[in-house]
Amino acid sequence: MDVAQLAGVSQKTVSRVFNDEPYVSSEVRRRVLEAAEELGYRLNNAARALASGRTRSIGVVTLGTALYGPASLIMGVERAVRDTGYTLRVVNTMEGDPAGVAGAVDSLLDQGVDGIVISEPIDDWHNGDLAVRLDVPVLVFGAPPLPAPRALAAGVGADQMARAATEHLLDLGHGTVHHLAGPQRWYAARDRLEGWRAALAAHGSPEPPVVEGDWSAASGYAAGRELACDTEMTAVFAANDDMAIGLIRALAEAGRRVPEDVSVVGFDDIPVAAYVTPPLTTVRQPFDAVAQEGLKRLVHAIENPQADLLPASDPPVDLVVRVSTAPPPTRMTPGRGRRTASRSSAGPHSPPPGGGPSAHD
Repeated sequence: MDVAQLAGVSQKTVSRVFNDEPYVSSEVRRRVLEAAEELGYRLNNAARALASGRTRSIGVVTLGTALYGPASLIMGVERAVRDTGYTLRVVNTMEGDPAGVAGAVDSLLDQGVDGIVISEPIDDWHNGDLAVRLDVPVLVFGAPPLPAPRALAAGVGADQMARAATEHLLDLGHGTVHHLAGPQRWYAARDRLEGWRAALAAHGSPEPPVVEGDWSAASGYAAGRELACDTEMTAVFAANDDMAIGLIRALAEAGRRVPEDVSVVGFDDIPVAAYVTPPLTTVRQPFDAVAQEGLKRLVHAIENPQADLLPASDPPVDLVVRVSTAPPPTRMTPGRGRRTASRSSAGPHSPPPGGGPSAHD
């Protein structure tokens, strides 16, 4: 016995009830839902797609990586989608494989997804050929939107966060800030580099040579061994926390104390950042908030195809100040036997080296 027969209505009426369509009386709706519950009926997505023209599914193309940022963002997407009534279909790709991204998009479109999320922040895939294939709304995290009619972007604004991190060090009195950058094929790495440059330019500070890592602690350690040779270097902004932690280890081995000799700021606020030695000052990324807002805008675009796309809000800048940053060290003035600050802006009211943890700790 099926739901329609038990409720005494047509199959079309059952379809209308399951798809929450209008023009169904409350009495009929009640009978259909009670019949469905009595029969233990679970709505078949394929049948629902035939009736509504939608599969109620969202495809996700993501970089196959365990890196904290991309992985946290996808977890945020999975949590956010639970509140939308949609299901997720996730396809992982290999880093730097544009054919893999295009193939993943084609596969999801063949499955009839209603929208696509691309969390693939490598520049190889960002091209017009891929955009042509997208006939559904698409949300891109951490990169400019595709040149497609219903394209949205989310998770941008890392340049402003990087600028705040750099300005924190400059405001402490450091004459300039070195940058340990991420791989420049990543949009996120480029945004953080631009934010660092903008802060230095605004303060009239010289721009030291950039050292590029690969997001790993090992690359941060290698960069730290290189930077430790520069005795004038007093501050470093690292493009992620893992590289910052590797950097601090290399500086310690070279006899450069953090923060007494060198201040270090990271990016992401990974769970271990508050527990390393010293606890790491960093920029916290709002992964869940970005995912929730992005999914809300994507679902709106799916369900309101004729409406304007919802605008994105500016992400908050959340600098978590811990113990890895302090004013620059004082140095002996030749022939005078007295100490002076390495930069005059480090006045008497500046916080002491290794200042106490913030309220975030």
